[in-house]
Amino acid sequence: MSHSPPAVYLVWSVLSCLFEVFLLWHLWKFDRFKCLRWDYGPYSGAFKRIMTYTYLLTIPLIATFSIGFAIIKYDVGYSLIPGFGIIPTPWQLWPHSRQQAIFPLQLIFSIGWSFEMVTHLEELCFWLFLVNAGSVQQDWFRSMYFKTWIVGSVIAVIYMPLVTTFTRADPLKSEAFTLLAGSLGSLSLTLWFLPILWTFPSFLRNLKKEGVDTSTIVRLTTFHELNCLRVVFRLLFVLPFLILAVDGVRPHQHVNTNEFGEEFLTIVAALGCTISSGLTLVIFFPRSIEGEVQARYASREKSHQLHTFRTQHSERDSCFTPTSPTKGPVTHSAGQNPFTSPADAPLSDTSESLVKASELAPDALARTATVRTFTPNRRLETGIIIEGGVTVVGLTEGNLTRHNYQTSNVHPFLHNFTSPIALLHGDQAVVRRYNQV
Repeated sequence: MSHSPPAVYLVWSVLSCLFEVFLLWHLWKFDRFKCLRWDYGPYSGAFKRIMTYTYLLTIPLIATFSIGFAIIKYDVGYSLIPGFGIIPTPWQLWPHSRQQAIFPLQLIFSIGWSFEMVTHLEELCFWLFLVNAGSVQQDWFRSMYFKTWIVGSVIAVIYMPLVTTFTRADPLKSEAFTLLAGSLGSLSLTLWFLPILWTFPSFLRNLKKEGVDTSTIVRLTTFHELNCLRVVFRLLFVLPFLILAVDGVRPHQHVNTNEFGEEFLTIVAALGCTISSGLTLVIFFPRSIEGEVQARYASREKSHQLHTFRTQHSERDSCFTPTSPTKGPVTHSAGQNPFTSPADAPLSDTSESLVKASELAPDALARTATVRTFTPNRRLETGIIIEGGVTVVGLTEGNLTRHNYQTSNVHPFLHNFTSPIALLHGDQAVVRRYNQV
Protein backbone atom coordinates (compact mmCIF):
# COMPACT_ATOMS: atom_id res chain seq x y z
CA MET A 1 0.00 0.00 0.00
CA SER A 2 3.01 2.32 0.16
CA HIS A 3 2.75 2.96 -3.57
CA SER A 4 -1.01 3.53 -3.37
CA PRO A 5 -2.43 6.84 -4.57
CA PRO A 6 -4.49 8.99 -2.18
CA ALA A 7 -7.76 7.68 -3.66
CA VAL A 8 -7.09 4.17 -2.31
CA TYR A 9 -6.79 5.41 1.26
CA LEU A 10 -9.85 7.56 0.66
CA VAL A 11 -11.82 4.42 -0.25
CA TRP A 12 -10.63 2.74 2.95
CA SER A 13 -11.59 5.83 4.96
CA VAL A 14 -15.07 6.10 3.47
CA LEU A 15 -15.84 2.39 3.95
CA SER A 16 -14.59 2.34 7.53
CA CYS A 17 -16.59 5.46 8.43
CA LEU A 18 -19.73 4.03 6.82
CA PHE A 19 -19.29 0.86 8.83
CA GLU A 20 -18.93 2.91 12.02
CA VAL A 21 -22.27 4.54 11.25
CA PHE A 22 -23.85 1.12 10.69
CA LEU A 23 -22.30 -0.16 13.93
CA LEU A 24 -23.76 2.70 15.97
CA TRP A 25 -27.18 2.29 14.33
CA HIS A 26 -27.19 -1.48 14.88
CA LEU A 27 -26.16 -1.26 18.54
CA TRP A 28 -28.79 1.43 19.15
CA LYS A 29 -31.47 -0.80 17.67
CA PHE A 30 -30.06 -3.82 19.49
CA ASP A 31 -30.33 -2.56 23.08
CA ARG A 32 -29.71 1.22 23.10
CA PHE A 33 -25.94 0.74 23.66
CA LYS A 34 -26.51 -1.16 26.89
CA CYS A 35 -24.18 -3.93 25.68
CA LEU A 36 -21.30 -1.43 25.81
CA ARG A 37 -21.54 -0.96 29.57
CA TRP A 38 -18.75 -2.49 31.60
CA ASP A 39 -21.06 -4.06 34.20
CA TYR A 40 -24.19 -4.61 32.07
CA GLY A 41 -26.10 -7.78 32.96
CA PRO A 42 -25.55 -10.37 35.71
CA TYR A 43 -23.30 -12.50 33.48
CA SER A 44 -21.10 -9.79 31.99
CA GLY A 45 -17.83 -11.53 32.78
CA ALA A 46 -14.29 -10.86 31.62
CA PHE A 47 -14.66 -13.06 28.54
CA LYS A 48 -17.67 -11.20 27.19
CA ARG A 49 -16.08 -7.83 27.92
CA ILE A 50 -12.84 -8.76 26.15
CA MET A 51 -14.70 -10.05 23.10
CA THR A 52 -16.97 -7.00 22.93
CA TYR A 53 -14.31 -4.34 23.33
CA THR A 54 -11.63 -5.94 21.16
CA TYR A 55 -14.10 -6.35 18.32
CA LEU A 56 -15.53 -2.84 18.65
CA LEU A 57 -12.00 -1.35 18.68
CA THR A 58 -10.92 -3.06 15.46
CA ILE A 59 -12.70 -0.82 12.95
CA PRO A 60 -11.90 2.49 14.73
CA LEU A 61 -8.20 1.56 14.69
CA ILE A 62 -8.30 0.67 11.00
CA ALA A 63 -10.28 3.85 10.30
CA THR A 64 -7.63 5.89 12.10
CA PHE A 65 -4.91 4.26 10.00
CA SER A 66 -6.70 4.85 6.69
CA ILE A 67 -7.81 8.42 7.47
CA GLY A 68 -4.34 9.35 8.69
CA PHE A 69 -2.61 8.09 5.55
CA ALA A 70 -5.30 9.65 3.34
CA ILE A 71 -4.59 13.06 4.87
CA ILE A 72 -0.83 12.59 4.41
CA LYS A 73 -1.16 11.29 0.86
CA TYR A 74 -3.34 14.20 -0.24
CA ASP A 75 -1.00 16.60 1.52
CA VAL A 76 2.21 15.40 -0.18
CA GLY A 77 0.49 14.77 -3.52
CA TYR A 78 2.39 13.49 -6.56
CA SER A 79 5.97 13.96 -7.75
CA LEU A 80 7.81 13.60 -11.03
CA ILE A 81 10.48 10.94 -10.56
CA PRO A 82 12.95 10.43 -13.44
CA GLY A 83 12.55 6.97 -14.87
CA PHE A 84 9.18 6.43 -13.16
CA GLY A 85 7.12 9.38 -14.29
CA ILE A 86 4.48 11.06 -12.14
CA ILE A 87 3.79 8.83 -9.12
CA PRO A 88 2.56 9.34 -5.54
CA THR A 89 5.35 11.07 -3.65
CA PRO A 90 7.64 8.45 -2.05
CA TRP A 91 7.94 8.55 1.71
CA GLN A 92 11.61 9.59 1.45
CA LEU A 93 10.49 12.95 0.02
CA TRP A 94 7.83 13.60 2.67
CA PRO A 95 8.34 16.37 5.26
CA HIS A 96 9.92 15.18 8.49
CA SER A 97 6.67 15.59 10.44
CA ARG A 98 4.87 13.33 7.95
CA GLN A 99 7.62 10.70 8.10
CA GLN A 100 7.31 10.56 11.88
CA ALA A 101 3.62 9.65 11.53
CA ILE A 102 4.32 6.51 9.46
CA PHE A 103 5.30 4.18 12.30
CA PRO A 104 2.44 5.15 14.69
CA LEU A 105 -0.14 4.67 11.95
CA GLN A 106 1.30 1.30 10.92
CA LEU A 107 1.40 0.23 14.57
CA ILE A 108 -2.27 1.18 14.97
CA PHE A 109 -3.09 -0.90 11.91
CA SER A 110 -1.20 -3.95 13.25
CA ILE A 111 -2.93 -3.71 16.65
CA GLY A 112 -6.33 -3.46 14.98
CA TRP A 113 -5.55 -6.51 12.85
CA SER A 114 -4.42 -8.46 15.94
CA PHE A 115 -7.76 -7.65 17.62
CA GLU A 116 -9.54 -8.96 14.54
CA MET A 117 -7.60 -12.22 14.77
CA VAL A 118 -8.66 -12.50 18.43
CA THR A 119 -12.28 -12.25 17.28
CA HIS A 120 -11.85 -14.77 14.46
CA LEU A 121 -9.98 -17.23 16.68
CA GLU A 122 -12.72 -17.08 19.32
CA GLU A 123 -15.37 -17.81 16.72
CA LEU A 124 -13.34 -20.71 15.32
CA CYS A 125 -12.85 -22.24 18.78
CA PHE A 126 -16.48 -21.61 19.68
CA TRP A 127 -17.92 -23.33 16.62
CA LEU A 128 -15.52 -26.26 17.08
CA PHE A 129 -16.72 -26.52 20.68
CA LEU A 130 -20.34 -26.26 19.55
CA VAL A 131 -20.10 -28.99 16.93
CA ASN A 132 -18.10 -31.39 19.11
CA ALA A 133 -19.87 -30.76 22.44
CA GLY A 134 -22.45 -33.52 22.00
CA SER A 135 -24.47 -34.39 25.11
CA VAL A 136 -21.52 -33.91 27.44
CA GLN A 137 -22.16 -30.95 29.73
CA GLN A 138 -18.66 -29.59 29.26
CA ASP A 139 -17.89 -26.12 30.53
CA TRP A 140 -16.60 -23.73 27.87
CA PHE A 141 -14.11 -22.18 30.30
CA ARG A 142 -12.56 -25.56 31.07
CA SER A 143 -12.50 -26.84 27.51
CA MET A 144 -9.46 -27.23 25.31
CA TYR A 145 -10.98 -24.79 22.81
CA PHE A 146 -11.13 -21.97 25.35
CA LYS A 147 -7.51 -22.54 26.36
CA THR A 148 -6.52 -22.55 22.69
CA TRP A 149 -8.27 -19.22 22.24
CA ILE A 150 -6.38 -17.71 25.20
CA VAL A 151 -2.97 -18.85 23.95
CA GLY A 152 -3.67 -17.85 20.35
CA SER A 153 -5.04 -14.45 21.34
CA VAL A 154 -1.98 -13.64 23.44
CA ILE A 155 0.28 -14.63 20.55
CA ALA A 156 -1.69 -12.53 18.04
CA VAL A 157 -1.74 -9.43 20.25
CA ILE A 158 2.02 -9.70 20.87
CA TYR A 159 3.53 -10.78 17.57
CA MET A 160 1.71 -8.38 15.24
CA PRO A 161 2.93 -5.17 16.94
CA LEU A 162 6.39 -6.70 17.38
CA VAL A 163 6.72 -7.38 13.65
CA THR A 164 5.85 -3.77 12.90
CA THR A 165 8.19 -2.48 15.60
CA PHE A 166 11.25 -4.53 14.65
CA THR A 167 11.02 -3.56 10.96
CA ARG A 168 10.21 0.13 11.46
CA ALA A 169 13.60 1.27 10.10
CA ASP A 170 12.34 0.74 6.55
CA PRO A 171 8.65 1.72 6.26
CA LEU A 172 8.22 -0.23 3.01
CA LYS A 173 9.59 -3.46 4.51
CA SER A 174 7.70 -2.83 7.74
CA GLU A 175 4.43 -2.56 5.84
CA ALA A 176 5.20 -5.66 3.76
CA PHE A 177 6.08 -7.82 6.79
CA THR A 178 3.06 -6.54 8.73
CA LEU A 179 0.76 -7.50 5.86
CA LEU A 180 2.50 -10.87 5.55
CA ALA A 181 2.18 -11.68 9.26
CA GLY A 182 -1.45 -10.61 9.44
CA SER A 183 -2.57 -12.25 6.20
CA LEU A 184 -0.94 -15.59 7.07
CA GLY A 185 -2.61 -15.61 10.50
CA SER A 186 -6.04 -14.62 9.19
CA LEU A 187 -5.81 -17.01 6.24
CA SER A 188 -5.06 -19.98 8.50
CA LEU A 189 -8.06 -19.14 10.71
CA THR A 190 -10.30 -18.74 7.68
CA LEU A 191 -9.26 -22.06 6.17
CA TRP A 192 -9.99 -23.80 9.47
CA PHE A 193 -13.57 -22.61 9.14
CA LEU A 194 -14.15 -24.64 5.98
CA PRO A 195 -14.47 -28.06 7.73
CA ILE A 196 -16.94 -26.51 10.19
CA LEU A 197 -19.08 -25.14 7.38
CA TRP A 198 -18.99 -28.54 5.69
CA THR A 199 -20.21 -30.47 8.76
CA PHE A 200 -22.68 -27.90 10.09
CA PRO A 201 -25.71 -28.98 7.96
CA SER A 202 -25.50 -32.52 9.35
CA PHE A 203 -25.12 -31.03 12.83
CA LEU A 204 -28.35 -29.08 12.34
CA ARG A 205 -30.17 -32.19 11.14
CA ASN A 206 -29.07 -34.01 14.28
CA LEU A 207 -30.38 -31.17 16.44
CA LYS A 208 -33.78 -31.41 14.75
CA LYS A 209 -33.91 -35.13 15.50
CA GLU A 210 -33.05 -34.44 19.13
CA GLY A 211 -36.01 -32.08 19.47
CA VAL A 212 -34.24 -28.76 19.85
CA ASP A 213 -36.81 -25.95 19.63
CA THR A 214 -37.46 -24.36 16.28
CA SER A 215 -36.29 -20.87 17.24
CA THR A 216 -32.83 -22.18 18.11
CA ILE A 217 -32.64 -24.13 14.85
CA VAL A 218 -33.58 -20.97 12.96
CA ARG A 219 -30.89 -18.94 14.72
CA LEU A 220 -28.20 -21.58 14.10
CA THR A 221 -29.22 -21.90 10.45
CA THR A 222 -29.03 -18.14 10.03
CA PHE A 223 -25.58 -18.04 11.61
CA HIS A 224 -24.41 -20.86 9.36
CA GLU A 225 -25.45 -18.97 6.24
CA LEU A 226 -23.87 -15.77 7.51
CA ASN A 227 -20.64 -17.64 8.28
CA CYS A 228 -20.54 -19.06 4.76
CA LEU A 229 -20.90 -15.58 3.32
CA ARG A 230 -18.39 -14.13 5.75
CA VAL A 231 -15.72 -16.69 4.86
CA VAL A 232 -15.94 -15.55 1.23
CA PHE A 233 -15.37 -11.91 2.19
CA ARG A 234 -12.59 -12.86 4.58
CA LEU A 235 -10.78 -14.47 1.70
CA LEU A 236 -11.34 -11.31 -0.32
CA PHE A 237 -9.74 -9.39 2.54
CA VAL A 238 -6.80 -11.71 3.22
CA LEU A 239 -5.71 -12.98 -0.20
CA PRO A 240 -5.08 -9.53 -1.81
CA PHE A 241 -2.94 -8.50 1.15
CA LEU A 242 -1.08 -11.81 1.02
CA ILE A 243 -0.25 -11.22 -2.66
CA LEU A 244 0.96 -7.68 -1.95
CA ALA A 245 2.96 -8.84 1.09
CA VAL A 246 4.74 -11.69 -0.70
CA ASP A 247 5.58 -9.37 -3.56
CA GLY A 248 6.73 -6.69 -1.13
CA VAL A 249 9.28 -8.85 0.73
CA ARG A 250 10.90 -10.00 -2.53
CA PRO A 251 13.94 -8.13 -3.88
CA HIS A 252 12.09 -7.10 -7.04
CA GLN A 253 8.44 -6.05 -6.82
CA HIS A 254 6.11 -6.65 -9.72
CA VAL A 255 2.60 -6.31 -8.27
CA ASN A 256 3.28 -3.32 -6.03
CA THR A 257 4.80 -1.38 -8.90
CA ASN A 258 1.86 -2.15 -11.18
CA GLU A 259 -0.61 0.69 -10.77
CA PHE A 260 -3.76 -1.24 -11.68
CA GLY A 261 -2.86 -4.44 -9.80
CA GLU A 262 -1.91 -2.68 -6.59
CA GLU A 263 -4.97 -0.42 -6.51
CA PHE A 264 -7.35 -3.23 -7.46
CA LEU A 265 -6.09 -5.59 -4.74
CA THR A 266 -6.13 -2.88 -2.09
CA ILE A 267 -9.71 -1.81 -2.84
CA VAL A 268 -10.91 -5.44 -2.89
CA ALA A 269 -9.26 -5.96 0.51
CA ALA A 270 -11.09 -2.89 1.84
CA LEU A 271 -14.45 -4.26 0.69
CA GLY A 272 -13.72 -7.70 2.15
CA CYS A 273 -12.64 -6.24 5.50
CA THR A 274 -15.69 -3.98 5.84
CA ILE A 275 -18.33 -6.51 4.81
CA SER A 276 -16.88 -9.37 6.87
CA SER A 277 -16.74 -7.08 9.92
CA GLY A 278 -20.37 -6.12 9.34
CA LEU A 279 -21.40 -9.78 9.24
CA THR A 280 -19.49 -10.37 12.48
CA LEU A 281 -21.44 -7.53 14.07
CA VAL A 282 -24.75 -9.10 13.05
CA ILE A 283 -23.65 -12.49 14.44
CA PHE A 284 -22.29 -11.15 17.73
CA PHE A 285 -25.25 -8.86 18.38
CA PRO A 286 -28.23 -10.50 16.62
CA ARG A 287 -31.42 -8.48 16.58
CA SER A 288 -34.83 -10.07 17.14
CA ILE A 289 -37.09 -8.15 14.77
CA GLU A 290 -40.15 -10.08 15.91
CA GLY A 291 -39.48 -9.27 19.54
CA GLU A 292 -38.79 -5.62 18.78
CA VAL A 293 -42.05 -5.27 16.84
CA GLN A 294 -44.04 -6.96 19.62
CA ALA A 295 -42.46 -4.73 22.26
CA ARG A 296 -43.11 -1.62 20.15
CA TYR A 297 -46.77 -2.54 19.63
CA ALA A 298 -47.20 -3.31 23.32
CA SER A 299 -45.73 0.05 24.26
CA ARG A 300 -48.00 1.90 21.80
CA GLU A 301 -51.08 0.01 23.01
CA LYS A 302 -50.17 0.83 26.59
CA SER A 303 -49.92 4.55 25.77
CA HIS A 304 -53.22 4.44 23.90
CA GLN A 305 -55.01 2.73 26.79
CA LEU A 306 -53.63 5.22 29.30
CA HIS A 307 -54.70 8.17 27.11
CA THR A 308 -58.21 6.75 26.63
CA PHE A 309 -58.62 6.09 30.34
CA ARG A 310 -57.56 9.58 31.33
CA THR A 311 -59.81 11.17 28.68
CA GLN A 312 -62.94 9.23 29.71
CA HIS A 313 -62.16 9.67 33.39
CA SER A 314 -62.01 13.47 32.99
CA GLU A 315 -65.29 13.38 31.01
CA ARG A 316 -67.05 11.48 33.82
CA ASP A 317 -65.79 13.97 36.41
CA SER A 318 -67.10 16.90 34.36
CA CYS A 319 -70.67 15.46 34.46
CA PHE A 320 -70.95 16.00 38.23
CA THR A 321 -71.46 19.34 39.96
CA PRO A 322 -70.77 20.22 43.61
CA THR A 323 -74.55 20.42 44.28
CA SER A 324 -75.39 16.96 43.02
CA PRO A 325 -76.70 14.75 45.86
CA THR A 326 -74.81 11.73 47.03
CA LYS A 327 -76.95 8.60 47.03
CA GLY A 328 -74.49 6.15 48.47
CA PRO A 329 -72.43 3.55 46.73
CA VAL A 330 -73.57 2.26 43.39
CA THR A 331 -74.48 -1.43 43.33
CA HIS A 332 -74.49 -3.79 40.40
CA SER A 333 -76.34 -6.94 39.69
CA ALA A 334 -74.56 -10.23 40.10
CA GLY A 335 -72.18 -11.08 37.29
CA GLN A 336 -72.36 -7.57 35.84
CA ASN A 337 -69.08 -5.82 35.14
CA PRO A 338 -69.19 -2.28 36.58
CA PHE A 339 -66.89 -1.08 33.81
CA THR A 340 -68.35 -0.77 30.34
CA SER A 341 -65.03 -0.72 28.45
CA PRO A 342 -61.39 -1.46 29.08
CA ALA A 343 -60.78 2.26 29.38
CA ASP A 344 -63.26 2.45 32.30
CA ALA A 345 -61.32 -0.10 34.32
CA PRO A 346 -58.80 0.95 37.00
CA LEU A 347 -55.36 1.93 35.75
CA SER A 348 -53.60 -0.96 37.43
CA ASP A 349 -55.99 -3.47 35.82
CA THR A 350 -56.09 -2.13 32.28
CA SER A 351 -52.38 -1.63 31.73
CA GLU A 352 -50.74 -4.16 34.03
CA SER A 353 -50.22 -6.80 31.36
CA LEU A 354 -49.14 -4.19 28.83
CA VAL A 355 -46.62 -2.68 31.23
CA LYS A 356 -45.11 -6.09 31.86
CA ALA A 357 -44.95 -6.79 28.14
CA SER A 358 -43.23 -3.50 27.39
CA GLU A 359 -40.64 -4.06 30.13
CA LEU A 360 -39.57 -7.39 28.74
CA ALA A 361 -36.53 -7.66 26.53
CA PRO A 362 -37.33 -8.43 22.88
CA ASP A 363 -36.01 -12.00 23.16
CA ALA A 364 -37.93 -12.58 26.40
CA LEU A 365 -41.38 -12.27 24.82
CA ALA A 366 -42.70 -15.79 25.09
CA ARG A 367 -43.95 -17.75 22.14
CA THR A 368 -46.27 -20.63 22.87
CA ALA A 369 -46.50 -24.10 21.48
CA THR A 370 -49.62 -26.26 21.82
CA VAL A 371 -49.54 -29.83 23.04
CA ARG A 372 -52.43 -32.27 23.40
CA THR A 373 -53.09 -34.27 26.54
CA PHE A 374 -55.39 -37.33 26.61
CA THR A 375 -57.62 -38.00 29.63
CA PRO A 376 -59.09 -41.54 30.04
CA ASN A 377 -62.64 -42.34 31.17
CA ARG A 378 -63.13 -42.43 34.97
CA ARG A 379 -65.78 -44.16 37.08
CA LEU A 380 -66.82 -42.46 40.32
CA GLU A 381 -67.87 -44.29 43.50
CA THR A 382 -71.50 -43.54 42.70
CA GLY A 383 -71.18 -45.43 39.42
CA ILE A 384 -71.26 -42.38 37.21
CA ILE A 385 -68.78 -42.54 34.33
CA ILE A 386 -66.92 -39.35 33.38
CA GLU A 387 -65.81 -39.53 29.78
CA GLY A 388 -62.25 -38.53 28.90
CA GLY A 389 -61.15 -36.45 26.00
CA VAL A 390 -58.42 -34.48 24.37
CA THR A 391 -57.23 -31.25 25.98
CA VAL A 392 -55.09 -28.69 24.18
CA VAL A 393 -52.59 -27.09 26.55
CA GLY A 394 -50.42 -24.07 25.78
CA LEU A 395 -46.73 -24.66 26.45
CA THR A 396 -44.49 -21.63 26.64
CA GLU A 397 -41.12 -21.68 24.93
CA GLY A 398 -39.41 -21.46 28.32
CA ASN A 399 -41.14 -24.61 29.56
CA LEU A 400 -40.47 -26.29 26.24
CA THR A 401 -36.78 -25.42 26.63
CA ARG A 402 -36.65 -26.96 30.11
CA HIS A 403 -38.40 -30.05 28.80
CA ASN A 404 -35.92 -30.42 25.94
CA TYR A 405 -33.06 -29.80 28.37
CA GLN A 406 -34.07 -32.92 30.29
CA THR A 407 -34.78 -35.21 27.35
CA SER A 408 -32.41 -34.33 24.50
CA ASN A 409 -28.90 -35.63 23.94
CA VAL A 410 -27.29 -32.32 22.96
CA HIS A 411 -25.39 -29.80 25.01
CA PRO A 412 -27.71 -27.79 27.35
CA PHE A 413 -26.77 -24.31 26.08
CA LEU A 414 -28.02 -25.19 22.58
CA HIS A 415 -31.59 -24.99 23.85
CA ASN A 416 -31.13 -21.29 24.60
CA PHE A 417 -28.44 -20.31 22.09
CA THR A 418 -28.36 -16.67 20.98
CA SER A 419 -24.85 -15.71 19.77
CA PRO A 420 -21.18 -16.72 20.17
CA ILE A 421 -20.57 -14.17 22.93
CA ALA A 422 -24.04 -14.24 24.57
CA LEU A 423 -23.96 -18.02 24.80
CA LEU A 424 -22.43 -18.22 28.26
CA HIS A 425 -24.94 -16.22 30.25
CA GLY A 426 -27.77 -17.92 28.34
CA ASP A 427 -26.34 -21.33 29.19
CA GLN A 428 -26.08 -20.51 32.87
CA ALA A 429 -29.59 -19.07 32.87
CA VAL A 430 -31.02 -22.31 31.49
CA VAL A 431 -29.20 -24.38 34.07
CA ARG A 432 -30.34 -22.16 36.93
CA ARG A 433 -33.97 -22.18 35.80
CA TYR A 434 -33.82 -25.95 35.44
CA ASN A 435 -32.41 -26.39 38.94
CA GLN A 436 -35.20 -24.25 40.38
CA VAL A 437 -37.93 -26.43 38.87
